Formats: sequence, C-alpha cells, structure tokens
Amino acid sequence: MNLTELCKFATSEIQKINDAYTEDKLLSALDLILRPSMTDKEITNALIQSSLEMTSEDFPLWQYASAKLYIYDLYESIKKVRNTDEPYGDLYDLIVNLTNKGLYGKYILDNYTKEDIRELELELKPERDFLFTYSGISLLASRYLIRDYDNTLLELPQQMFMGIALHLALPEKKENRLFWAKRFYDVLSSLKATMATPTMSNARKPFYQLSSCFIDTVDDSLAGIYKSLDNFAKVSKLGGGMGIYFGKVRSLGASIRGFKGASGGVIPWVKLFNDTAIAVDQLGVRNGSVAVWLDAWHKDLPEFLQLRTNNGDDRKKAHDVFPGLCYPDLFWKLAEKDIDATWYMMCPHEIRTVKGYDLCDFYGEEWEERYYDCVNDSRIEKREMSVKDIVRLIIKSAAETGTPFTFYRDTVNKMNPNKHKGMIYSSNLCTEIMQNMSGMEIQQHEIVDDNGDTIVVEKTKSGDFVVCNLSSLVLGNIDVTNKSELEYVVETQIRAMDNVIDLNYYSVPFAEITNKRYRSVGLGTSGYHHMLANNSISWQGNKHLNFVDKVYEDINYFAISASLKIAKEKGAYPYFEGSDWDTGKYFELRDYNDERWTSLKEEVSKYGIRNGYLLAVAPNGSTATIAGTSEGIDPIMNRFFLEEKKGSIIPKTAPNLNEDTFWYYTSAYDVSQIWSIKANGIRQRHIDQGQSFNLYITTKYTMRQIMNLYIEACKSGMKSIYYVRSKSLEVEECESCSA
Repeated sequence: MNLTELCKFATSEIQKINDAYTEDKLLSALDLILRPSMTDKEITNALIQSSLEMTSEDFPLWQYASAKLYIYDLYESIKKVRNTDEPYGDLYDLIVNLTNKGLYGKYILDNYTKEDIRELELELKPERDFLFTYSGISLLASRYLIRDYDNTLLELPQQMFMGIALHLALPEKKENRLFWAKRFYDVLSSLKATMATPTMSNARKPFYQLSSCFIDTVDDSLAGIYKSLDNFAKVSKLGGGMGIYFGKVRSLGASIRGFKGASGGVIPWVKLFNDTAIAVDQLGVRNGSVAVWLDAWHKDLPEFLQLRTNNGDDRKKAHDVFPGLCYPDLFWKLAEKDIDATWYMMCPHEIRTVKGYDLCDFYGEEWEERYYDCVNDSRIEKREMSVKDIVRLIIKSAAETGTPFTFYRDTVNKMNPNKHKGMIYSSNLCTEIMQNMSGMEIQQHEIVDDNGDTIVVEKTKSGDFVVCNLSSLVLGNIDVTNKSELEYVVETQIRAMDNVIDLNYYSVPFAEITNKRYRSVGLGTSGYHHMLANNSISWQGNKHLNFVDKVYEDINYFAISASLKIAKEKGAYPYFEGSDWDTGKYFELRDYNDERWTSLKEEVSKYGIRNGYLLAVAPNGSTATIAGTSEGIDPIMNRFFLEEKKGSIIPKTAPNLNEDTFWYYTSAYDVSQIWSIKANGIRQRHIDQGQSFNLYITTKYTMRQIMNLYIEACKSGMKSIYYVRSKSLEVEECESCSA
C-alpha cells in the first residue's frame, strides 16, 4: 500500500462510526515526521505513532487506527517470513512447521488429523484481529504470539486462539473434540472471555504450565518449612505465583524441643521466601511473586506488619513479598464497638502444646470461644496491644505500601462449599482463590537398593496444595442482558477450565493430587465498569446494585448448570459426597429458593457437580488490556491516561468511550468506596470463592475513615481486600493471575 492507501485503510472502519476520523487528518499529522528516505516499515511506524498521538479523551478511536496499522505491519512481517502473499496461509502447514521447530507440542498433530485441522481452519475469522485496541494487539504480539529463538514472529492472533482451542479440546471424546475446539475458539477470538495468562501463553506449546497461582500451608517444622520453600522455587521457576500461609509456624521466643526462647519466629522464614523470589526469577523477566499470610492473633503480628515499611530494622524487612492478614470477625467488631479493648496475640505452637489443638482450625463462634479459652489460660503467654494500636499499624502499612492484604476468614469458611473436607486459612497472591488447605507431612525416609544403587526415598503425606485454574468473562464485550449469550460463554469457559485440570503440567506433584480431588476452577469477570457504562448505569446508586445482583446470579446459575452437565458426562469431583453441593446447604446459605434454583439443587444432589469450586474474580491486568476492557471489578482510574512501558508512551482510554458512556466513567478515586463495598458484598453472595477487590483512597481520608471501610467490608460479607491504593503509591500488578 502507498501512504494514502495506508491512511485510508487505518481510518476506514472508525470513520463509519464518526466522521471526525479521516485519512486526511492522519496524513496531515505526518508532515513533521516524513522524510524522503524512509522505508515502508518506518512510514508504517510513523503512522502508528501519529495516530497514537492523536488519541485523546475526545478522540479515543484513533487507537483503533493505530491497531489496524500495527496489524498490517504484523501481516507484512509474516508474509516475508513465510514467503507468501497471504498472511493467514495454510493452518496445517503452520502447525507442522512450528511442531518441527519445537515451538508447538507434538500432541496437537498426534490428536488431530490433517482433515480435522483443515475443517477448523474454515472457522478462522481474520477480521477479528481488528477488534483489538493498540494496547491490546501490541501486548498480545510482544508476550503471547509465538516467536522463534531469534524473536521472529511466526504466529498471528487468530492462529494463536485456534492453537489454544486445539489444546483445550484434547480431553474431549474424539467425536466431540472439533465441536469444542470451534466453540473455544469462537469465545476467545471474539474477546468475550479470556484464559489466564499462563494458559494463553503456554497452551499449544511443548511445555504447558497452564495454572496461574498456588497456595501452600507451611508446617511448623524445619522439614515442613523447607519443603514449602522447595515447592515455591519449583512453582516460581515456571512463572507461577504463590500464597504461603504461616499461621501454624511458632513465634519468636517459642520453645524448640523443650528449650525455651529458641525460636526465631516467623520473620526469618519469610525473609527466606523473599530471597527465593528474587533468586528463582521467572526466566529473567521478573522476580517470583509470593504473598505471605499470618493470623491477626499470631504473636509475631507487629513485626509482620512492618515487613515492607521503610522505617525500622532492615534486617527484619522483606520488601519483595506481599504480606496478608487473616482476620476473625471479632477483631473488627471490637474495632467498631470497643477500639480500646485489649487484643491478645499468642504462639500457635504453645496453644497446640497446652490445648492440644490449633486455634486456626476453627472459625466463627467456636473460634471465639476457643480464643477466649486460650486468653484465660495462664499457661499460655500473651502479647497484649489495644485494638486501636494494631489498627494504626495496619493502616500505616496500607498507606505506605498498599499492604497487608485482607482475608475475612469467618465469612470465607462459613460459605465454603467443601467445609466437610477441611479449612481455608488464607488466600493466594491476588486474594481471590479460597479453597481447602492443609500442610504436607514428611513421614519417613527409606533406604532402598535398586539394582546395586542405594536410593533414599522420602515419603510425604500430601496435604491440600491449592491450584488456581482461571478464566474471565469479559462483561463489557458481552450483552449480559441476553441470557442465551451469557449462558453460551459461561458454559464454554467452565468446560475449558475443567479440561485445563487434566491437561496441566504440574511442577509439584501435590498440586496435581489436590487439583484432581476438588477439580477447582475460578471463573471470574473483567470489564465490570465497561459493562455498567454500556448499560448507562452510574457506579453510585441502587440501580448499580440491583443490576449486578441479577447479572452475577445468572453467571452463577449458568456456571453450576455447566458443571452439572459435565458431571453427568464425566462424573462428579471425588470429594462431592457430603459437601454443601450434595446436601443442598450451598443453595440455602445463598437464599436460592425460587423454582429454577430448586430444580437445579435437586439435579446437583442427584448427579453431582464436576468442580468443587467454581467462581473467583482475578485482577485481570494483562488480559483485560488484550480484550480492550476495564480491569476486574474495579472502577477505571481515568477516562484517558498515558501509560509508559519500556520507554514508550501509550495513550489509553476507558473502553467504548463516547458521548453516551462518558459520564458513566467516574474515576476510582472519585467514587465513594462504600458503594464499591456494597457492590462487592452483593456480588459475593453469588461467588463461592473471592474477588480481587481494591480500595482507593486519597490524602483526604482519615485513619478513622479507612478503618470504617475495613469494618464495613467485614459486615457486608466481603471475603478479602487486595491492595489499598493511593494516588501516590505504585503497586505491583499480579501477572500470574491475570485472567
């Protein structure tokens, strides 16, 4: 194409929407950039840059002109590499070529015939490449599309989506495999749903770690701590993030083998995980990511709350971990009604020794009874502080570092559908995964003779090592009022995630055991604010609350129905019997009692359900960018902003920004956080796990106001809070859980 043709190509579609976007305007913007000696690629890049510079709050569609030009450049690159005039050439030949290069897994060609792939090639819709914004397509090309070892691009977006679909459909029966491959492709390529970043990146490749995040429970023993550290290193090596629960580990000054005052407490072990996150980086791209969790009654709490703050003894700091606190409801009840009350912190090892139980193994009223029983037992040493002073430490850390993350353990365990099989002590790195947890037990070593070789075999009793298998509905790209469309997308994604469980490569064997016991998945949502704007709904108002109550109830209904359907076909998860799903308590706790829910409840009891956990809302950073939507369930930061990445400035706007949606996009810092908390509590009734939910504060917030947000969150039935974000605070995005 010549210059004029390129400009016309870039603006042709957006000009149909708004005649303010013309090729003449794009041409005139090049006047100061064009030079006679420029190559075709340099001219294309100049056009991309010019259209980006014209992107603004008033003219948001220029980013789509940039995207079209970027895609045109991708096509030209591919045509040169393949020596063809057609960028989307023969799909079968491409798969053979990439398999021979070791970039696609052999399992694709082992399970699909040439005729199968030819049939699937007819489903490719290259026009869907132009659904991307510039930010979306540039991110997809740089991080997700397959390149060779010299960084040469070898794959285009629709081929990537089909490659992922081919992989995810493998567990299906042969007669159904093409049907599901087509359906997975359709939903993903239309940007109505996204898979988690590890799935998007690794599905179709020879080495496929498809899960996002993991959770481990640290045993209170030297062997147990180092076993958890080893697990973290293996997970981190492959790009996974981890949540680590330290609530069972003895405190500073506790006894070891009867020797009083011998324990160094939790902090030295946390520092060890911190250093491992740095040492075992993720292929040099970024450090490993780990959240460390502690109970609010643990004796080491004050030091734990200062892990990331900038003042104090640096030898007690761990700046690369993300601390989180697990609160009983009692703590926030006291903060609301009796803030000067004394809070007692104790050593879990001492409680275990004196009382014969772990306090963390209980929740609700039973926990409260045992807590005061321990408080009143003179044999147990207590560390005392007022609730007010602890709240001050919490808020000081939150304002300075965005952490600690928050986990409301009583609500989580009350609503746990699998309480018959265990406890949920904490969450993952992004605070949305909430599944049964338990530590591993290293039982013994055996010396075995193997044909003259002496082998030491370690026997370990597996605990519940939690795995997160994630996907997200892009609510802004779905007509959520169309129940048929919503059901289609939900059912497709539940099937895809269930297949991930069987396809996944597990770096830690304990993860595979737990994953197949519960077959847990986490269907989430991105594009929440996008959806509200599309439907002319303001963030602050009862219309918002009523609307999302219905939307998330429908999502939950369709998710359970989809999992039931798979259970009829493939069987229920092994721990179904005795669960709240089985007994019907799941439905009773959520007041699901109308005709459709009663019918579903009866069917679930009769046939079982495929997945022990179903819904979890991840933060969706990267994949929301790809889908051109707002992140997770949060309000947008700004209608228009400039994002700096690797030395370049990229303009970004609120999704589908136009005169109809403009006033429905209020900044996260300008909305009342109480409305966000109310909406979270309403959604939470329909979500069996959690939501990656942020609070947004400004310097105008007093300590009392921030504390009241925590109290309101607890009372509303929320399960967690991710970051407390202030305008002056930069927080690290979780890429592992981006779904």
